[in-house]
Amino acid sequence: MKHLFTLLLFIPLFGFSQMALEQQLDSISTSDEATSFLKENKPKQGKLFTFNKEKHKTRLANDLFNLSKGGKKVIRTDFKKTYYKVIDKAEVDYIKFNIIVIDASKTTVEEAIEKRDKVLAQYKEGYRFKDLAKHYSTGRTAKKGGDTGWIKAGEMSAAFDEVAFNENHAIDDIFSIDDIENKKYYLAVKTENKTPIEEIVVLKFSENIE
Repeated sequence: MKHLFTLLLFIPLFGFSQMALEQQLDSISTSDEATSFLKENKPKQGKLFTFNKEKHKTRLANDLFNLSKGGKKVIRTDFKKTYYKVIDKAEVDYIKFNIIVIDASKTTVEEAIEKRDKVLAQYKEGYRFKDLAKHYSTGRTAKKGGDTGWIKAGEMSAAFDEVAFNENHAIDDIFSIDDIENKKYYLAVKTENKTPIEEIVVLKFSENIE
């Protein structure tokens, strides 16, 4: 009987804590507020995610894209309750490139540029860019033939953005980028024009159910 009484006392307290948490989540409207919330409330149980409509095709992502800004989805299991709140929603410009990265960190700049010129000459002779990327590129996209997928300004270096995003390149134009600060020398081909893609910033927070 004593244990039952203790349990009955605990249930309202648990319900109150759940309500307080939901009220906190409802009050969050910016990424800065979400970051502060995570710092104050067990950051290991929460995270801010960015979902891109072209990159993320899961059922969860689809459900979240169907929510309006400020919308919330709750998934409950026997042991955990997970909240997903859409903090921001916008269309962001993305472009696709194929790139070859020549790393000058373990060689001289002159040797890196000479190697890039050699690759460019082979491309002009008719070699496929993706084959050259697989053979010569030191970047993480090499195995995919240099394909970056959809990327936005800020994902690469400032030097890359300055040339690739801010200059007017036509589809299939090949151009070079010198990222002197990071000792990387690129050959790049734009494969898709600038395209607005819907993107959402989502706050995820999980709470154990005891």
